[in-house]
Amino acid sequence: METAKVNRPVNVRRPEVMEQVAKDLAHFQSPLVECIRLQGNELELPGMRLFLAESFGFCDGVKRAIEIAYAACRLFKGRRIWLIGEIIHNPDVNARLDALGLLHLPWKMDDPAYDALTAEDVVIMPAFGVPVSLRTRLDARGVTLVDSTCGNVIKVWQRVRTYAAAGVTSIIHGKARHEESMATASQSLGKDGKGNFLVVFNDADARLVADYMNGRGDKASFMQHFAGSYSEGFDPDSHLAEIGLANQTTMLKSETAEIQSILRQAVEERDGHSERFHMFDTICGATQDRQNALFDLLEKPLDAMFIIGGYNSSNTTHLAHIAAKRVPTFFISTADCLLHPQRIRCYDLEQKKEVERTLPAWIKHPERELQIGVTAGASCPANVIEAVICRIAELCGCAEL
Repeated sequence: METAKVNRPVNVRRPEVMEQVAKDLAHFQSPLVECIRLQGNELELPGMRLFLAESFGFCDGVKRAIEIAYAACRLFKGRRIWLIGEIIHNPDVNARLDALGLLHLPWKMDDPAYDALTAEDVVIMPAFGVPVSLRTRLDARGVTLVDSTCGNVIKVWQRVRTYAAAGVTSIIHGKARHEESMATASQSLGKDGKGNFLVVFNDADARLVADYMNGRGDKASFMQHFAGSYSEGFDPDSHLAEIGLANQTTMLKSETAEIQSILRQAVEERDGHSERFHMFDTICGATQDRQNALFDLLEKPLDAMFIIGGYNSSNTTHLAHIAAKRVPTFFISTADCLLHPQRIRCYDLEQKKEVERTLPAWIKHPERELQIGVTAGASCPANVIEAVICRIAELCGCAEL
């Protein structure tokens, strides 16, 4: 029978490997993107002016996670090195790591693959973190652990553990099946496992919670609507008495603010005061910076906006939602999505899948100077951004930059 023990993660960012890692990561850099930065984030070409958002691409947490993954592959070369799910949500980065021989464990708590792990295996925990139960399972297998969990995610965990210790139910603004939200939900159970959580996706969910708190909801309908989004044994009649808001760090800040307002008002309506509502802003700084930079960029009279990043990247998807409300927007993963001057493969936010669409005629035959905006999510490397910029320029008739 396995005996659980706590494994302290190994520090892999050692001087003897980081010099080589720096060379590995040079692939993700871009002299062109850096040049555009130095020119005030603008690139002027014949018939086109391209604007790059003030803040875009790799954040510090993503850089650190990628460094850790590369360092682990270097330090433990010759051993089986596993990654739980994806290190981040970017196809180019993940493909590069796979080429180093990185193996993958599924994001399923009860998958038998974990039973085959031995003390000789190395397991990397992704930037989103892992649920408590999975961490316990890894400890029991005695594997060598490498932890790339983002510091901003850990701050959220600290907050929800504080809620649990005080008997406060965590209301998590996030996507219930997203890796980060699943990990945060597990942390909200607290040390004794008796804490509670409810995951809300948007303001409509928050209004359902608010209505129920004030006697305007049906319990059976409530439980059915939120099935799979609450802790075991969750009872809205008792567990919504005192609530604390936290969030998946990559959610849209304005939505979190709206949810905060809805829930605070609900507590005030019920209690006559807001003392049993708690709030801690856990949207990460990089997510805020990229959203704010996009809002600033959208003040320009743009003809089109290109959002670059992995389709399963939450923070990138939110950038696409922001832009789509203001200007024709194309959410793409790589330059290969720009097929030719008439066609593009892009992610459809409504259908939630990649589709092929017709590009506007003015891309190839502009009647005036085109103004194109470009930004990228926090997990998108600069080399991918460069390739997209070059392809946009090519489609607009610029032979070379």
